[in-house]
Amino acid sequence: MTEENFDEELEELGDEVEALDDEEAEESEEQIQLPSSDSNAFEVSAFPVLFISRKMKILYANPACEHLFIGFFALEGKYFIDIFAKFFDMDEIRKIRETLLSGGNGFSWKGEARIKSRDVVSVQVRTYIFPFELEKKQPDIFVVMFDDVTEENKKLLRAVFLSLLEASKLKDNDTGKHISRVNYYSARLAEELYRSGNEKYKRIDADFIDNIGFLASMHDVGKIGTPDDILNKEGPLSDWEWTVMREHTKNGAFILSTYPNPMAKEIALSHHERWDGSGYPFQLEGEMIPLAARIVTIADVYDALRMERSYKPALSHEVTENKMMEEKETHFDPSLLEVFHSISGDFKKIYDDNAD
Repeated sequence: MTEENFDEELEELGDEVEALDDEEAEESEEQIQLPSSDSNAFEVSAFPVLFISRKMKILYANPACEHLFIGFFALEGKYFIDIFAKFFDMDEIRKIRETLLSGGNGFSWKGEARIKSRDVVSVQVRTYIFPFELEKKQPDIFVVMFDDVTEENKKLLRAVFLSLLEASKLKDNDTGKHISRVNYYSARLAEELYRSGNEKYKRIDADFIDNIGFLASMHDVGKIGTPDDILNKEGPLSDWEWTVMREHTKNGAFILSTYPNPMAKEIALSHHERWDGSGYPFQLEGEMIPLAARIVTIADVYDALRMERSYKPALSHEVTENKMMEEKETHFDPSLLEVFHSISGDFKKIYDDNAD
């Protein structure tokens, strides 16, 4: 369903809700009184709760509910369908409407939604709707209870992939702090792009920053499939060894292909591509390279230059920055590199605060 069709169907549904029969319309929603003792009990409840009328007008939101959706929208006095409809499928919205007006499933409904905003990290909520007075044949007030499962789901998902990351670290001499620093650099650069207001980066929102701040660390997870004698070889690699080493990008993309956010696969596959098309594995160039991968490229190269390796000394912040600026239109996205240059002091601080 297109966004235009969704809006049209939503408007029709709103008209249907408003078009209750005359007898129901005579019972003004403004006259519905919430029992003060019960509403006060919800005031101190840890569970986010709304009270809505049969017309889906929000009559009350407890402090826990206001806190859950802070930064998303104001609640009290609005209509449930106007605020939450875009976070549910249209079929679910119709089922909610039927539940309230026709008593479907005993005037009860449950479902799940992802509440999204550009400025706030999304929340995943299980939603339960049931009558305020269960014994009433035609309820006029309904309780909407939310169960915030955002962190629970996130921890469960990320724990699985963190175990893969830990396994890959056993094969690689890179320290865990390198991985953490790449996360911090990537999130900081993404945050600055978000703040810039540049139309080129309008896809960067709070979720993008949150995700890249975790997924950047997965960029080399494919090295779990690279032979140890190549991965930890002291000195330069031969041509065939480089061919094998470069396969870690494809291996990483395969490993992360089951991660629900495509950013994971994009970073693993494309963080060694170069702006001028001379990178690997597919010689992508310019904006053909996914934005998240272009960001992680800057973060990874900065940290690699700063670190001491078996085949190179550590470079200072100033030397590292100068070397990277010299590759402005060859290795790196020139626009991103200018942003990096403007906040390079933050990169230095991240490195110093998280030094090995």
